[in-house]
Amino acid sequence: MNARIYGIGTDICDIRRIRAALDRHGERFAGKILSEAEMATWRLRGRRWPERGVRYLASRFSAKEAFSKAIGLGMRMPMSWRLCEISKAPSGKPSIVLHEPLKSWFEARGLCAHVSVSDESDYATSFVVVEQNPP
Repeated sequence: MNARIYGIGTDICDIRRIRAALDRHGERFAGKILSEAEMATWRLRGRRWPERGVRYLASRFSAKEAFSKAIGLGMRMPMSWRLCEISKAPSGKPSIVLHEPLKSWFEARGLCAHVSVSDESDYATSFVVVEQNPP
C-alpha cells in the first residue's frame, strides 16, 4: 500500500521583514529561529556576504512555517523553530531534520516530509508535503 498525503504547507516570507528584525534584535533573533547547525551556516554566509545571510535566515523561517502548517500544529509543541532544521544534501536538495521531542512525535505517526525552498530578491518561499506511511 502506498503512502498518503498527511498535509501540505506553503509559506512566503518578506526578506525585508527578516532584515528589519535582525536590525532590531541582532543575532538573538536568528538564535530563536535556527538550530545550532543552521546558526553556524548563517554566521558563515553572513560574514562573507551579509545579504546572503539574511536570505538564508528568511528561507529557513519560511520552510519551518510551511512544515508547521503541513503537520497541522502551527508553532505549538512539540513543533518549535529550533527542533526543525532545514538541511541539504551535497547535491543541494533540501531536507528536514527533526530533533526531540518533535522527531519522536513525527516518527510515531509514520510521517515523511519533502521540502522545496526558494528565494528571490525580496521574498523567500517554501513548499512542504508530508506523507504518512500505512501502518
